[in-house]
Amino acid sequence: MNAMFATKISMLQHVCVVPLARATRHRSFTVSASASTTVTPSRNLTVSSPTSSARAPHVDPRVLLGMSEHDLQQLAVEFGQQSYRGKQLHHLIYKRKAKEIQDFSHLPQAFRNDLIKAGWKIGRSPIYHTVTAADGTVKLLLKLEDNRLIETVGIPVEDEKGSMRLTACVSSQVGCPLRCSFCATGKGGYSRNLQRHEIIEQVLAIEDIFKHRVTNVVFMGMGEPMLNLKSVLDAHQCLNKDVQIGQRMITISTVGVPNTIKKLASHKLQSTLAVSLHASNQKLREMIVPSAKSYPLDAIMKDCRDYFAETSRRVSFEYALLAGVNDSVEQARELAELLHEWGRGYHVNLIPFNPIEGSEYRRPNKKTVSAFAGALESRKITVSIRQTRGLDASAACGQLRNNFQKSPLIIESDREESQSDVAVAC
Repeated sequence: MNAMFATKISMLQHVCVVPLARATRHRSFTVSASASTTVTPSRNLTVSSPTSSARAPHVDPRVLLGMSEHDLQQLAVEFGQQSYRGKQLHHLIYKRKAKEIQDFSHLPQAFRNDLIKAGWKIGRSPIYHTVTAADGTVKLLLKLEDNRLIETVGIPVEDEKGSMRLTACVSSQVGCPLRCSFCATGKGGYSRNLQRHEIIEQVLAIEDIFKHRVTNVVFMGMGEPMLNLKSVLDAHQCLNKDVQIGQRMITISTVGVPNTIKKLASHKLQSTLAVSLHASNQKLREMIVPSAKSYPLDAIMKDCRDYFAETSRRVSFEYALLAGVNDSVEQARELAELLHEWGRGYHVNLIPFNPIEGSEYRRPNKKTVSAFAGALESRKITVSIRQTRGLDASAACGQLRNNFQKSPLIIESDREESQSDVAVAC
């Protein structure tokens, strides 16, 4: 995950097979590279490549989850059906949350059979393991088609009036390549980016478990969202338009990837950008976040200032408090000076470190956390301290997955490639 998920849940409020070859249809489809995917008849299938250098997933275009109502109407017409069948598909996928095409009982059996024969599927993965914490937080492991595991977390919070806010913390990659020093996810290895539907299905899985609508989504699970920006933006659009979660209820987090904050700003989303800072100066940040060497603190702050100018949306800074490392009052003052230098109105989320097995870092005591927050507030910095959630459910990102899958599983294509490399070396 990005540098944060060792503490992400605290922040919130906080085995191998070859994928089966897909049956070919009488006619293929072209999937556009725009944020809004459109489906049009074509003789060839083209799928845009990832915008990042991260390893691309096995891209399967015949997945219904993630398609808009308009896309599904077009698909129905392509199968010789009336367009209203597409509206029915949309309802069954996003409202009824059907998991198999044969569950589409409102559709003609012949249409269902045609979809299956053509290789179409909904795109829902089975739940591999579930852990429920005493505070109601639920962590799920989803088993993807290639037998890799990803984490997603549901965090319920009940207000004074008895209504519940349900936050889904979703992953954007299988593992994370950034390997931040305090993050459990990086210790479990990195496999690939998630596809659009593999992100969306995490939210639907949380809704299934809680029997309640997800009200908030945070891209703070496994992986660095900015390294998989196209899939994240595609999933964001579907969650907003089709699952009907307001943009202001969605947060996209990043530890910082050069040139991506500017790219995100160009989409003018009304969602929150959360930047994982974790340090008040460049030297300390490089120690905590290795990728900081390629993206200096001043460059990040400039991009955040420009992001606010472009979108009018305040940037939130995440700051994981590590005992004896970055939690002194002097460092709080330095952080306040940094934020004032680059703008005003910034918000800081303080995240007391969520302990993970084998980590050299410790959680600061409440007095230290309070003193750090007070030093920021006295300098006119808006600050919040995130309540730790799910400590008894391996809440820190990557912890639960590592219990079952400490390194990425090798699929057959990977094995063959590895054997080829050995042969060449010999």
